[in-house]
Amino acid sequence: MKIFKLALAAATASVALGGAAMAQEVSLSYNVGIASDYVFRGVSQTNEDPQVFGGVDLGYGVGYAGVWASNVDFGTDDPTVEVDFYAGVKPTVGDVSMDFGVLYYGYSKDKGLTPGKYSYTELKAALSKPVGKATIGGAVYFSPEWPGDLSTAVYYEANGSIPLNDKFSLSGALGKQTIEDGADYTTWNLGVAYALNEKLSLDVRYWDTSEHDFGSIYDSRVAVSLKASF
Repeated sequence: MKIFKLALAAATASVALGGAAMAQEVSLSYNVGIASDYVFRGVSQTNEDPQVFGGVDLGYGVGYAGVWASNVDFGTDDPTVEVDFYAGVKPTVGDVSMDFGVLYYGYSKDKGLTPGKYSYTELKAALSKPVGKATIGGAVYFSPEWPGDLSTAVYYEANGSIPLNDKFSLSGALGKQTIEDGADYTTWNLGVAYALNEKLSLDVRYWDTSEHDFGSIYDSRVAVSLKASF
């Protein structure tokens, strides 16, 4: 009888979970935009030239997946296009939102699985929590195959945002990029976003790094972006 009750409970739970899964809806969203510069972790990815980008995101319950693409220019004849693929889950515990995912940064005209290649993978763990009107968070990204020498790398970030009114919001981040057998640096950014309407937003952001000696793409800069989301 005890075994029967356990089996019945398991069956009931399966039906309940199945019903919950069926109740979930697949959501699709799209984005496209332009920017005066493509800045990633404080470093220009377009050799300080403009950017055109776009992506598609799919959501199902706490799960998500997506693809995003942009032009790039590393001052070489190699990659001209970046295409990223990502997937993960975003569970919540109380008012804490978490994000566990994997990202693949792919580049055109790559060199394959050899030193000097550009494409690489990162694992992501992030969380955020509302504090009053503001939201604060942190994230860690780990790569086992950093571009160039295929060494491991870790990026740590603390971030926050706060709405100023119905249209304006302020956000910023402080991060540290560490690379095994490579050059570490610190980066930070602060910017204001303005919602032109429900689908169109404008962002003006100041970026900087601790290592201007690495080259002009590591210098301080202001990037302006216009993004449409559907």
